[in-house]
Amino acid sequence: MELLHIFEQSLTSLVTIAKFILEIFSVFCVIIGFIKTLQLAFVMSRRRNPLQSFNKIRLRFGMWLVIALEFQLGADILATTVAPSFDGLIKLGLIAIIRTFLNYFLVKELEAQLELEKEEISHNE
Repeated sequence: MELLHIFEQSLTSLVTIAKFILEIFSVFCVIIGFIKTLQLAFVMSRRRNPLQSFNKIRLRFGMWLVIALEFQLGADILATTVAPSFDGLIKLGLIAIIRTFLNYFLVKELEAQLELEKEEISHNE
């Protein structure tokens, strides 16, 4: 039984570290996405089509947010593996549902924007 307790403590430590790393990646994705979006906004501010510029800026930041949400969901899943209480599982389920819906609709919007960009490129050729 002592060996099992040692393995359990090791797993708890590993999950805590992995959760922290995933949360760090999520924060970095948002920060990097924000910086990249600001760079794009600066470049696009010189163009004449404000709607197209706005859509490209939203597309850029949206892609980074999708990645950040994936890392956050992974961190939440890991958090419940160590101490899966009923309350924790309900919270995880709600968080997963909310993030999945956010992610789904964000990806759909990004796909629509990419399709519009492809059409604009084909019209310009």
